[in-house]
Amino acid sequence: MTDTPPAAPPAASRFGREGLIALVVFACFALLPPLAGALDDSFLVFFAIRVMVFAIAAVSLSLILGFGALVSFGHAAYLGIGAYCVGILAEHNYWDVTVSLPVTLLVCGLFAAVTGAISLKTRGVYFIMITLAFGQMAYYTATSLSAYGGDDGLTIWGRTEVLGSTMLSDRTTFYYVVLGVLVLTYLLARMIVASRFGRVLQGAKQSEMRLSAIGVDPYWYRLAAYVISGMMAGVAGALLANAAEFVSPAYMSWHRSGELIVMVVLGGLGSLIGAVVGAASFLALEEVLSHFTEHWRLLFGPFLVLVVLFGRGGLLSLLPGGRKDG
Repeated sequence: MTDTPPAAPPAASRFGREGLIALVVFACFALLPPLAGALDDSFLVFFAIRVMVFAIAAVSLSLILGFGALVSFGHAAYLGIGAYCVGILAEHNYWDVTVSLPVTLLVCGLFAAVTGAISLKTRGVYFIMITLAFGQMAYYTATSLSAYGGDDGLTIWGRTEVLGSTMLSDRTTFYYVVLGVLVLTYLLARMIVASRFGRVLQGAKQSEMRLSAIGVDPYWYRLAAYVISGMMAGVAGALLANAAEFVSPAYMSWHRSGELIVMVVLGGLGSLIGAVVGAASFLALEEVLSHFTEHWRLLFGPFLVLVVLFGRGGLLSLLPGGRKDG
């Protein structure tokens, strides 16, 4: 027996269609600011920033949910932790990205490593419940931080600086920085999935016994993926704090974690760009339906059921070409 994980499908068939869709999606994002300027509609830019931030978080969750079958119901904790890292540092006059980014990655990575090491000892509904418990622990910790606003949240008087420059204060510059981070996150996740590491992660989803038989322990691969996913979501949280210039414990609520799961499922499990499409679709529907009723989720629910019934691969499976490949 060799120490080789299950073979992955050919790269061309696996990522070709997704790569083309990704190119179209990112091109649309890149062209949106000029279009918004021509339409004199600044809301489009603010909305697209929000979409891209949550798309980063959704891609990070897709890495462990779509490819590792790890249903984390506490993923929003990393979104909130990343946001609070920026907010608390700003409160103490540490504004530069050279401070906030490393701190965000370190804190989110440590939290993911500790909670993941415990959570990954469990399976199925027990994993869901323990990640939910850790997420709620982070939520209630944030509400107890009275020095930083407690339940009311914390206002940030400005955006993160870049080597002393306030370039992110410009809306368009900040927009393209967020887009750049989204593209880099997608490419990094795609590279991970296509690597030996990614093949082991997917192999563990299909058959842990087979991996164990060839001498591969999937636990450490899952833990590494869990930590990477948490750090990615933390970066999304840092961007969210800068976009809103405000942080709140609500970022960490289990409702938000549930919404991230819906985004991934809506776009298509096992598809990284599907997570981006799912985030955009979810937030667009929320924006439209909330104009008609505050109980917009009652209208969204049937739509999600229809997608699951008629597009088992998510929204991407409804596009020409059938079920998505990666």
